[in-house]
Amino acid sequence: MVGVMDRLRDRHGVPKSIKVDNGPEFISKELDKWAYENKVTLDFSRPGRPIDNAFIESFNGSFRDECLNTNWFLSLEDAREKIEAWRRDYNEWRPHRSLDNLTPRQYAEKCLENQNSLIMAATVLG
Repeated sequence: MVGVMDRLRDRHGVPKSIKVDNGPEFISKELDKWAYENKVTLDFSRPGRPIDNAFIESFNGSFRDECLNTNWFLSLEDAREKIEAWRRDYNEWRPHRSLDNLTPRQYAEKCLENQNSLIMAATVLG
């Protein structure tokens, strides 16, 4: 988990907080140490309250229904390939209603453009 967080940090920077559930992967000492060292707050959802983290619950349902329940995984490598193909479709090709019918990649690019525009405007305005 921490290795993934390091790669995400190196590629995208760190957020102020991360919303997580109480699964074992999120309550580890290693993740807690990583968050502390990177000044990231881990915002835990309340146990038994999936509505606290509705976005991930929706994603988990889509992943389960569209990928895990529709594929046979013949090996670890086969699972990696099929899951990666699903991830790419989900993030790069499929529009999402919650993102104004943009793909997550398009939405991220739009946010980055808006952020860069704000930075440039602040620089010009002093």
